[in-house]
Amino acid sequence: MKDVKAFVFDVFGTLVDWRSGVAREAAQFLQRHGRGADEADAFADAWRGLYQPAMEKIRKGERPFVRLDVLHRENLEQVLPVFGIDRQRVPALELDELNLAWHRLDPWPDTVQGLSRLKSRHIIAPLSNGNIRLMIDMAKHGSLPWDAILGAEVAQAYKPSPDAYLRTADVLALPPQSVCMVAAHNSDLAAAQKCGFRTAFIARPREHGPAQTSDLRAEGQWDWIAEDLVDLAARFGV
Repeated sequence: MKDVKAFVFDVFGTLVDWRSGVAREAAQFLQRHGRGADEADAFADAWRGLYQPAMEKIRKGERPFVRLDVLHRENLEQVLPVFGIDRQRVPALELDELNLAWHRLDPWPDTVQGLSRLKSRHIIAPLSNGNIRLMIDMAKHGSLPWDAILGAEVAQAYKPSPDAYLRTADVLALPPQSVCMVAAHNSDLAAAQKCGFRTAFIARPREHGPAQTSDLRAEGQWDWIAEDLVDLAARFGV
C-alpha cells in the first residue's frame, strides 16, 4: 500500500451510472418523437452497445483517433432507425443536446465520498475512454473532486490499448507500479495489470440494469477487492 501514490479510475460504470442517466434523457427524446418512454432503457443499451465497436476501428488503425464525443454522436445516428426514428426529421441541434447526456451522468452513492477520502493522501485522476471536456463536465455535474482531469486525448488511444495506461502514468510522472487502477470491469484491470499497474476491483452489479450477467465478481488476481469506494478508502486507512 505504501507504494501506491495515485489512483486512476475507470469512469463509465465504475464511478457513474451511465445507463440511468442516458435513459432519463432518452425518455424525453423518445416521447417527443412518438415513441414510448418505456423504451428508454433499451435505447441506452443500444447506444452503449456501439461503444466498443466504434473504438475498435481506432485501435486497429482503421481510422484516426477522434474524441469519444464524436463516436457517441455517430453512434446515436445509427441507433435512431432501430427505434423507428427518421434521422432526417430530427434537428442536428437536438441530437447534439442528447449527445451531452453522457456529460451529465450521476455518480454512484459512494463515489464522491470515496474519492474525497482517497484524495486526502493520494493523487486521483480518471483513466477513461472519455474525452477531457466530457470528464470536466461530468466532474462539475457530479462534484467529482479530481486532482487532474485526464482524457483519452492524453494517450491518443482507447483502453485496453497499453498506451492508454502507460501514457497516463507518464503524465503523472509515476512508474506504473505506483499507480492503482480502480474499475468495475475485470477486462480493464487485466489490461492495466499487464502494464504493471496495481489493481482494485469494485463490483457494480446494476451497471447494465437488473439483468446484468457480467463483472458481478472479481475474476482475476487483483491487489484489492472492495465493496465500494468508501470500503477501498478504508482499506488504505483514509
